[in-house]
Amino acid sequence: MSTLRKLLAAMLAIVSLALATPAAAGGEPGKCTGSFVNPITDICWSCLFPISIGALDIWPSNRPDPDNPDLPLCLCGIRPGIAMGFWEPVRLADVSMKPWCFVNLGGTKLDPGFDIGFRSISGPSAIGGASQYYSSWHVHWYAYPLIYWMEIVADFLCLEAGSIDILYISEIDPLWQDSELTAIINPEAVLFANPLALAACAADCAASTANLPLDEMFWCAGCQGSMYPMNGNVSASIGHVQASRLVLSRFAYKLHRELVSWGTMGSAGLCGKYLMPVMRKQQYRFQMTNPNPATSGRYACAPIGASTTLQEPGQVIPAIGEDMGYLVWRKRNCCAL
Repeated sequence: MSTLRKLLAAMLAIVSLALATPAAAGGEPGKCTGSFVNPITDICWSCLFPISIGALDIWPSNRPDPDNPDLPLCLCGIRPGIAMGFWEPVRLADVSMKPWCFVNLGGTKLDPGFDIGFRSISGPSAIGGASQYYSSWHVHWYAYPLIYWMEIVADFLCLEAGSIDILYISEIDPLWQDSELTAIINPEAVLFANPLALAACAADCAASTANLPLDEMFWCAGCQGSMYPMNGNVSASIGHVQASRLVLSRFAYKLHRELVSWGTMGSAGLCGKYLMPVMRKQQYRFQMTNPNPATSGRYACAPIGASTTLQEPGQVIPAIGEDMGYLVWRKRNCCAL
């Protein structure tokens, strides 16, 4: 009788393993939320500006802008042109603590069929009355050349060309989830893991909030914290907006370090993109698209490291709006025909 019971138990175990599936969307804490980005009403169109020719702003703006080439004329090989400067929406990004949560695709949560990426689910919590300020995030990076595919400007070679596509999913990147493995691409992190280097980031915080971040302080993400490690593990998570913007800044830096993203600003970018393994923070602006799109105001598309005090109200709705979506604006200097 005992032998029969053991045989039945073994058969039940085999059936259970055969029917078992990886952790699915419904088994994770919280629900993936989000909405599709409306390319008309959810975009901060004033973030396109200023537009410049040389050092002259032909369409000025009150938004901070890095220096442009001084001369209005440029030369790429034997081709002359006009040195233009403008801001272009080129990427969308999901930033969520829920793996496989595609915020900007309507809050869709996929079940990939395996459990990769699920290990790092973590968020701020309170245990025994003591707050735990650690959080862990994933990022999805989309190609989103909005101006090009909407054909707002025709026959302009300076625009990023292409169509909407998913370019990078952090769940399948082992460097994104393990801080020890991340050291492979940012070994210099040990030089800035000290109180003095972190205290110096206060200057970057003030500069990025008032005007532009300090590119010389490349290890700082302004008011959000440190750029290191270049992964989704945030040890000083104050709120969803602060932590998600920090993670997005790190992710952009990581792509530059891996030579996936290149430089497009300044005199060096007039004739094409160039290698920028140490990211210049002034090249980017981040605009919130989810849960509520930021379409107007001074900080609608704030620079990397700017204070999130004025960006947080209305952006975190408990149990409904805790997944973040961003539109990435990139500074472009180009020698136009």
